[in-house]
Amino acid sequence: MSNMYDLIVIGAGMAGVAAANKCGAAGWHVAIVDALPYGGTCALRGCDPKKILRRGAEIVDAARLLDGKGIDPAGLSINWSDLMAHKRGFTDPVPGKMEKGLKDNGVETLYGAARFTGPNTLETDGHTYESRRFLVAAGAIPRPLSFAGADLMIDSTEFLNLEALPKRILFVGGGFVSFEFAHIAARAGAAPIIVDRGARPLEGFDPDLVEMQIERGAEVGVKLQRETEIVSISKSGAAFAVEVTSGGETRAVETDLVVHGAGRTAALTDLNLEAAGVDYGDKGIVVTPHLQSTTNSAIFAAGDSADTEGMPLTPVAVIEGKVAASNMLKDAQTAPDYAGIPTAVFTVPELARVGMLEEEATNAGHDVEFRFTDTSGWYSNYRIGEKSAAAKVLVGKSDGKILGAHLFGTEYGELINFFGLAIKLGLTAKQLKSMTAAYPSVGSDLGSLL
Repeated sequence: MSNMYDLIVIGAGMAGVAAANKCGAAGWHVAIVDALPYGGTCALRGCDPKKILRRGAEIVDAARLLDGKGIDPAGLSINWSDLMAHKRGFTDPVPGKMEKGLKDNGVETLYGAARFTGPNTLETDGHTYESRRFLVAAGAIPRPLSFAGADLMIDSTEFLNLEALPKRILFVGGGFVSFEFAHIAARAGAAPIIVDRGARPLEGFDPDLVEMQIERGAEVGVKLQRETEIVSISKSGAAFAVEVTSGGETRAVETDLVVHGAGRTAALTDLNLEAAGVDYGDKGIVVTPHLQSTTNSAIFAAGDSADTEGMPLTPVAVIEGKVAASNMLKDAQTAPDYAGIPTAVFTVPELARVGMLEEEATNAGHDVEFRFTDTSGWYSNYRIGEKSAAAKVLVGKSDGKILGAHLFGTEYGELINFFGLAIKLGLTAKQLKSMTAAYPSVGSDLGSLL
């Protein structure tokens, strides 16, 4: 096996695999390396397994909403161990499938921690490899926290591998991880608390809809403590004592488990990027719009490893991986298109967003019409017994184009995709409204939101 490559990809997540397959299929001599099982965070330790667990929460919630309406949810519960086994039925085969696909495209699969030794060389598992190009797609890790006892927390990966769910769970931070896992845990019979140091959790989403989501979560036992700082965590017998401060007062919260949900940072520290002359920070490698390092032209970056305007989402990472690969193959300078990419917090119900927030549109000087609709009384929600749902659509007054859409409700994680397509293609609200949808479906609500 030659140690000279056209491309070495660091990180076998979705961005890295997409790029490696593209370049391998084009005839390049490609290798990919990862110290963890192939598949990355989304497929193995994030989005996909999380949503499998969420299915259990959805079933329990749906049955309870129809209590007294023809469904008796008495005795319905989540068997956590069986649900975990169901999750593993998906995740366990992923690495093998990923590796087979890579090898079918002529990509050599390497295993171990990668570390740059020069501008065009890296070392892994005691071997040195040289390449004309590198793509860094190493993903992200939980943001380091400095309070005493921070090492007693588990991260999202460990939560997704819990064989038994403790009764009391404290989530640190008011982001995606905390809210999504807390909603699952509450339906599984746990008592979750989210501790957020800010006044406004889920800052990237519409604040009005976030408040609706918080109220809905409280109804099923998800507690939120705002403007509360973690001072320390210590063991207290079989449990943990979490010291928190809020409003100038310090108190202790006893819990059975503490979960890190306070954000993630690019996993670059151990790559020795200094040896390769690569400029980087907490948000990733400093890159040009076409994803090439600004200080080492041999290196590209994608996903969490790249400091770009793209959101830290798996679909964005895949786009960037493919664009980086195409730019390397063609010696081009194409920038990724980030327009119309939606995102969602998969609580129960989900909260979704695409395009601009109300505040962003106003600050950008757009003359905007804000169309807010409480959809809790609509047929699609009456049918399932849901009493909390709403939408806010931002439409430009001058041209009628959709600038943003914000949705909170059951199946709205699917509905948001129509708005994303409209923004990407520059469609007006009138054009989107003209679509005829299958009826009765949640998609058929679209026209009435416009």
